[in-house]
Amino acid sequence: MTTLIILILVLVIAIVVYFAVKLNRTSNIDVRLASHTPAKKNAYIGDSAEETIAREKVFRVFKYIVSYAFLGMLAIFMLIPFYWMIATSLKTEAEIELAIPTFYPHILKISNYPEAIERLNAGRLIFNTVWVGIWSTLGTLVTTVLAAFAFSRLQFKGRELIFNIFLTTMMIPGEMMTISNYITVVGYLDGQDTYWAMIIPFLISVYYIYLLRQNFKQIPNELYYAAKVDGTSDFKYLLKVMVPIAMPTLITITILKMMGAWNSYVWPMMVTTSKEMRLITTGLRMAFTSEEGRTVQGLQMAGSTIVTAPLLIVFIILRKYIMRGVSRSGIKG
Repeated sequence: MTTLIILILVLVIAIVVYFAVKLNRTSNIDVRLASHTPAKKNAYIGDSAEETIAREKVFRVFKYIVSYAFLGMLAIFMLIPFYWMIATSLKTEAEIELAIPTFYPHILKISNYPEAIERLNAGRLIFNTVWVGIWSTLGTLVTTVLAAFAFSRLQFKGRELIFNIFLTTMMIPGEMMTISNYITVVGYLDGQDTYWAMIIPFLISVYYIYLLRQNFKQIPNELYYAAKVDGTSDFKYLLKVMVPIAMPTLITITILKMMGAWNSYVWPMMVTTSKEMRLITTGLRMAFTSEEGRTVQGLQMAGSTIVTAPLLIVFIILRKYIMRGVSRSGIKG
């Protein structure tokens, strides 16, 4: 633990020093231009332009130091679980079970990875996950596009009231919806160990409807009126005009939905008991746990690394599309 704290402090200091030096270089330009800079209203009486700029420089350096120190600490604490997962995946079981954990593996056990793949039965789990993800994503896109179009373009009584009711459902904890869904799907419809049981409860997303509705509302009404004058139906206008314009947002929804299907754990765990129907996350949980409840942590962390890597790669490659779709909807993080 002492080693970890020292590494964190060294990284934070390095980040702060880097940006302080970078800021100092840029601020020297301000000093050289001081003679051409008019005095500001908040400058102290009697201060020269150089003194005012020097005071602002100190304040700016302090602000950057605090900001980057905070962001650096936040980034480090977010990366620690990933580092610990990778480090544990390379340790022996004896080293993992030490009373005082080690910060890095003393003996690299790379064999954890091929053994984890073999025990995980990754081929079947990936097929189930991709199959459920594709159909749930397609269904979500259909319901989201139709609902967003209705709430953004169609005029009917109670439209805003119904949409506000939709939004209030986002305040309901997901666990409460899980209980009612389980009673309906498993108790009444006998959906245990079926694909549709993992798909149907997630065909509607209020957040995605809201995201796409905001995008649709930015499309000028003149396009809709012109299309109606030409005799275009609402459905044709939706497919030919609105969907192509909103394609960045639809791509964002597709990416996030597929990533959500890959990460789904609680619901698939509840509605599947057969090994052949498990998704990648539930298989990861059960493959390395014995009947006595003992978990082989090295293999499980190796499997977690294998499962996490595709998500990180997809996000790094497609992050600009995700941000573009969100920004076009007028929603900022």
